[in-house]
Amino acid sequence: MNRTNQEKRSNASEWGPRLCDWPLTGRVLVTTIIVMMSIGLCFAVGQIIVHDIIPTFSTDSKQMVSDHSDMEKKSDMRGDLFKDAPGDLFADDSVEEKAVPFYQTDEFIFALKFTHIHIFGMSAIFILMGMIVLFLDLSIKARVWLIVLPFVGVIIDLASVWLKLFVHPAFFWLHIPGGTLFGVVFAIDAALMLQQMWADPSAIHFTD
Repeated sequence: MNRTNQEKRSNASEWGPRLCDWPLTGRVLVTTIIVMMSIGLCFAVGQIIVHDIIPTFSTDSKQMVSDHSDMEKKSDMRGDLFKDAPGDLFADDSVEEKAVPFYQTDEFIFALKFTHIHIFGMSAIFILMGMIVLFLDLSIKARVWLIVLPFVGVIIDLASVWLKLFVHPAFFWLHIPGGTLFGVVFAIDAALMLQQMWADPSAIHFTD
């Protein structure tokens, strides 16, 4: 009895049983999570390629940046037939000279909305993956890196949006190291999880 208890303790992490010792229901749940998140990330990569990378090589950098805020600009149009009309004696030129506050610019609103949506979505993915990483049969240092690095990639990816809009369009290329970082770590996490859960068929128990 003492040996079996020692073996169980050696196979357990500080958080509980290792992933390879989880029951079948837990393994199926983790596998489903990995599959669905992988599909979602594939669509995200496709959106980046179609929406960002292809326009970068087909149009100039200024057009690329302006495309991000086109929808915001269109929503602000009021359809004033007399605006900018030539020879309009009643036009008030002083209104056009007023500077728009920074927090009301189309670029700021777009960056704010983009960050708000993606920081919750991407963080939720890697919070869930990080919780599963806690149970991998790896050293504490390796698990710490697998948990921290995806969030670093997300921060870099979101920072590139602000930098390319308000500093220089060349910062668009920060999407590549940021996205690559959390994408590669996600792939490593998924491969390790699937390998440790399903590589040893003898460890799978179909009975309660």
